[in-house]
Amino acid sequence: MPSDTNDNVTKPPGGPDRVDVRGPRFAAWVTSAVLVVVLIAATFSAGLAAVLIAAQGVVFAIGAVLGPRRHPYGRIFAAFVAPRVGPVTETEPTAPLRFAQLLGLIFSAVSLLGFLAGSTVVGGVFAGFALFAAFLNAAFGICLGCQLYPLVTRFRRTTPSGVVGESSGITRDATSGPAGTPAQN
Repeated sequence: MPSDTNDNVTKPPGGPDRVDVRGPRFAAWVTSAVLVVVLIAATFSAGLAAVLIAAQGVVFAIGAVLGPRRHPYGRIFAAFVAPRVGPVTETEPTAPLRFAQLLGLIFSAVSLLGFLAGSTVVGGVFAGFALFAAFLNAAFGICLGCQLYPLVTRFRRTTPSGVVGESSGITRDATSGPAGTPAQN
């Protein structure tokens, strides 16, 4: 079967909204390395640390918006690593991975703001949070963003019109009073 760099070598089993689990773990290793360099750079140059965390923030943004197949580190995995590691045997859904990238983007944005404001402590702490999450995924296969994703989707209920509705499941109409009791006219 011909190789397709957008699908981590072959079409993963389970559909187009799933990716080879090894791709995101590879991306987490690269992200961990970049974040370690950010923290080392912060010890002698907040400006250099700001540039590096900004670059990683762009990578997180691409992953959050375009998904793991178009993520820069995912493309590197698909082009150079996946052809050498064998066929896809396990996949995972892309939506939680995109959410995890969004969380990384938030951590890197706060870190960047810290470095730009002259607070290497804030910049370093939030870069450290991102490093912790990336390393946990890389070394142990535990994606914190993916673990939080079901909780977030539970709170993000929508109505058929697309408007965010109440998450309690209790609805009121014109004929009922408080909490579903008959209205007093």
